[in-house]
Amino acid sequence: MRSANQSQRRRKRQLLFARCSYQKHHLLGPCRRFSSIIYRPAIMSSRTFFVGGNWKMNGDKKSLGDLITTLNTASLHDETEVVCGAPTVYLDFARSNLDARIGVAAQNCYKVAKGAFTGEISPAMIKDCGVEWVILGHSERRHVFGESDELIGQKVAHALESDLGVIACIGEKLEEREAGTTEEVVYAQTQAIADNVKDWSKVVLAYEPVWAIGTGKTASPEQAQEVHEKLREWIRANVSEAVADSVRIIYGGSVTGANCKELGSQNDVDGFLVGGASLKPEFVDIINARA
Repeated sequence: MRSANQSQRRRKRQLLFARCSYQKHHLLGPCRRFSSIIYRPAIMSSRTFFVGGNWKMNGDKKSLGDLITTLNTASLHDETEVVCGAPTVYLDFARSNLDARIGVAAQNCYKVAKGAFTGEISPAMIKDCGVEWVILGHSERRHVFGESDELIGQKVAHALESDLGVIACIGEKLEEREAGTTEEVVYAQTQAIADNVKDWSKVVLAYEPVWAIGTGKTASPEQAQEVHEKLREWIRANVSEAVADSVRIIYGGSVTGANCKELGSQNDVDGFLVGGASLKPEFVDIINARA
């Protein structure tokens, strides 16, 4: 009897050691902390994969028409949600010509419905073109046009009140990453967004490290997963458990057909926001990263 009890205790210790070792090396186990956030073992996500194409200030009717034809005739993974961000003057063109299975997004909007705001567009105008989404807080809006966290939050609030889906962008600059303040920066940006969200089902968070946008440099799959996981746990601690489990956090920053599968295999990477590659035929390969 004594021998049997000793054997059982030894077996329990072996199982506990194996479980803790696995969590330590693979799952950022349950006792690892960052900024008072407790990290939990990753589980396979049931969130719908989301791929957005940000065409930025590129294209004309001829080139975008060719791209639209490519997308309309391609075999796209039917469990991936696809949205293309068209330049403002081509929103109606994109919505009228893209297949209905592909959504369209504006690349910006203002925080009010109408008024003397030369050069701006409102969510109401976007919806009048049949468009369902808007990209807000992109690093080029933040760092080229000087948009603050506060303004981006106000835009998010008005877009959601107007029943648009929002792709809300966050991300650190190179000097912020090198200074070790990545989490501080992205948490502050996320807080400004979260303060203005009532219905998270209409929000996709896009983590885009500024140093990787258009530079050819890409965060490694491990770097992307690390930030995405920390963001999800921040949401768990500061918003709710349900939102943390359901909100999609996508990655942007020099995503290509060559690196999309490995990036897309990470537990907390729920898709991509794609820049330059979204104007090329390889965008189809990125859409099908989890096919």
